[in-house]
Amino acid sequence: MRMNLKAIFFDIDDTLFSTTDFADKARRAAVAAMRHYGLRLPADQVLRELSEVISEFSSNYEHHFDKLLLRLPRRTFDGVNSAILVAAGVHAYHTAKINLLSAYPDVPPGLLRLSRTALLRGIITSGLQQKQADKLLRLGLYEYFTPTAIFISDQIGISKPNPKLYQRACDEVGVEAKETLYVGDNPLQDIDPANAMGMITVHVRRGRHGALQGKTKASYELKDFKELLTVLRKDFNVRA
Repeated sequence: MRMNLKAIFFDIDDTLFSTTDFADKARRAAVAAMRHYGLRLPADQVLRELSEVISEFSSNYEHHFDKLLLRLPRRTFDGVNSAILVAAGVHAYHTAKINLLSAYPDVPPGLLRLSRTALLRGIITSGLQQKQADKLLRLGLYEYFTPTAIFISDQIGISKPNPKLYQRACDEVGVEAKETLYVGDNPLQDIDPANAMGMITVHVRRGRHGALQGKTKASYELKDFKELLTVLRKDFNVRA
């Protein structure tokens, strides 16, 4: 039994909520709105083109819908100001954020129980600071984390899978890697670099990376936060 666990860090996307499921629903809502306001193309065709835009320019690019319209034949929205179509897409996407963004069902009760322990509870995530912080607030999970233990790559200048991101987080909160557990869904982006720093790693096998194989093995492979609480109790004497 390991008795020296002091901190637990989590990834956000596809660890605390289903990024894949939410993104699909939000993009479909955006395309439906653009078609409502005058885009004359089948939804599936527009979605395929939008997916290519996101793949080519990254999910953090801020002008997906502008690029989308540049790629579509102008005749498919003749008579409609392109700014209206872009605004419709953006509005529908953000409305979906309000209505559809939610944590995996086991996550809030699991984090609530962890918040009652002495463990420091943090975040190590890649992405833009505003987007990642917004997710924590919209998901209603921020209150369960130690405020000084939230690390977003955009704020630090180090991104996954660079192990320095994980070391920086440990140094900032004053714990050693071997005293820290990291929970993530992506073996290549989460588990391999955390292993390289000597952290105890948990691969939560769900979301789009559930079957992905990394270069190293996680200390634990679990399906949800219920199993995580069991591991913490049995192997680390954390009574959550």
